[in-house]
Order: sequence, then C-alpha cells, then structure tokens
Amino acid sequence: MEFKDYYQVMGVKRDATQDEIKRAYRKLARKYHPDVSKQPDAEARFKEVGEAYEVLKDPEKRAAYDQLGANWKAGQDFNAPPDWDAGFEFSGGGYTGGFGDGSGAFSDFFESLFGQGFRGTGEGGFRAQGGFQARGSDHHAKVLIDLEDAMNGATRSFSLRVPKVDAQGHVTTSERVLKVNIPKGVKQGQHIRLAGQGNPGMGGGKPGDLYLEIEFNPHSIYRVEGRDIYLDVPITPWEAALGATIKVPTPAGRVDLKIKPGAASGNKLRLKGRGIPGNPPGDLYVILGISLPAATTDQAKNIYKDMQRALDFNPRARLGV
Repeated sequence: MEFKDYYQVMGVKRDATQDEIKRAYRKLARKYHPDVSKQPDAEARFKEVGEAYEVLKDPEKRAAYDQLGANWKAGQDFNAPPDWDAGFEFSGGGYTGGFGDGSGAFSDFFESLFGQGFRGTGEGGFRAQGGFQARGSDHHAKVLIDLEDAMNGATRSFSLRVPKVDAQGHVTTSERVLKVNIPKGVKQGQHIRLAGQGNPGMGGGKPGDLYLEIEFNPHSIYRVEGRDIYLDVPITPWEAALGATIKVPTPAGRVDLKIKPGAASGNKLRLKGRGIPGNPPGDLYVILGISLPAATTDQAKNIYKDMQRALDFNPRARLGV
C-alpha cells in the first residue's frame, strides 16, 4: 500500500489554514470534474482530490493524519503503525464527503487510517425542551492498557489530544488528562463510557459522553483473543517424548502443567478459567514447542550421533521420501 501525501495532492503547505484548503479544493474540483475536464486522467485526479479534501477539511482527521509526520513520501510503501490513533480524541460521524459521482470509493490507504476509527455511535443530537437546546456531541478515543489491568482492574490516567481550529484557521491540538477506572475483566474492543465528558451542550443542553475503546499494549509473553490468553512454551525433546510436569507462568502466578508422553510441537493445552475474568471467564492456552539443545560440544555431538544410530526415525516419511 502506498502512502498518500494529501497536502501534495491539494497543492498546499502543511500549515495551510482551513480556508486555504477549501479554496484549493474548489479550484481543483472545477479543474478535474469529469463533466468539464478533457484531461484523460480527470476522473482519477478528481477522486484523489476529493479524498485528500475529505481528510484535510476535517480538523479531527487532519490532526490525526498529521501525527504520521512529514517523513513519509508520496508513493512510499506504507503500513499504518499499530494503534497509531491511540490517545486521539474525536467525535466520529463517518465520511462526510463523496466525489459527486455516486461511487463514494476511497483508497485502501484512506480505509486503513479512517475506515473504522472515525465512525461515531450517532448518539448525539438536538433536543428541544421549551426552547432551543443542543446536546453536546459524543467523543471517542482509543486507549492502551496492560493485560494485568484487565485481569485485576485498575485506575489509570490517560492523556487525550483534542483537535481544534485556532483564530487564524490553523488546526492545533490541546491535551487533557483523565483518571479512569478500568473494570476487572474488560476486553479488547470494549468501550468504557464516561458520562458528560464529550462536547458541552448548547442552551442548557446536556454534554455529550466520551467513549474509550480499550486496546491492550503488546505483552512480552502473552497473546490475547477475546477473553482467551495464549502462551508459547518451549519444552525439551525428552520432556516431549517421556512426559513431564513443568512450571508455566500465568497472569495469576506460576502453575504446574503436566505434559503427556509423546507431545509434539503445536500441541495446545487448555487451562480452564485462567484467561480474562468474565461470565464465563476466558481460558489460558499453552502452545507447546520443542526446543533442541545446540550441539556445541563433542559430548553433545556424540549424544546426537548415538540417537541417530539408535532411533529408527524419519520425520519426512509422510512425504514419501
């Protein structure tokens, strides 16, 4: 996937004001509109300009896009960094533009950045009660927690960046810090609602809410899927062949795990109820992998040679060789 420099597409500087971006779009849209332009690539350019404007006209999308930095070049291979939008507060609402041709098609680059994260829940709106009142819009942000926070519950402080347009028309971000109670058993992708922490209301209307989407920081040894936790555990060839009882870590502490004789790499052992708490709780799955000792000494080499002579073993037999 190629990186798209939306500022280059629009022909504006990275510090352009919102009005300058709007003027640039109007000029380019007239130039490349398929009903007007005679250029062979007019339709493609019109869609490219429309996509760039969809991002840069929106202070939230623009501020998030700017976080990627100016080091990427147009056409350069690009993969969105993991959780690149974590800690960024936005109001959502989905796509607001379109290209005028009814296709509404955006590039894979756009979808990788904004396809899901910038769609709101649609819970805001206006509520008239004896006069004009507007409930504040809901805000959304992704936050990162540790697996241990989900296992035990915790109180954490999060720094959230909020985009705004200053008096000169430039997009900037302000920062606020919130202390949040992380409930025990929270899952990845789950939302925590903070009532009244969205946009202020108008005319005495209630403020909107803030929804925090939970994601986990990468863990050094565990992987998480839903409420289940996965752990890769290496074992020796003799433990696999003869069976053994070994100690393995779990988020709640070490446990003894019985390995049956004849274990193989890839075998999955289930420790019921030792995943993320819930009703029901998740499980912990141990994935076995056989680790071979290195033959770095004469004694080790001789042991391997003795095994070669003593054991009638061909791991490639099923391949017919």
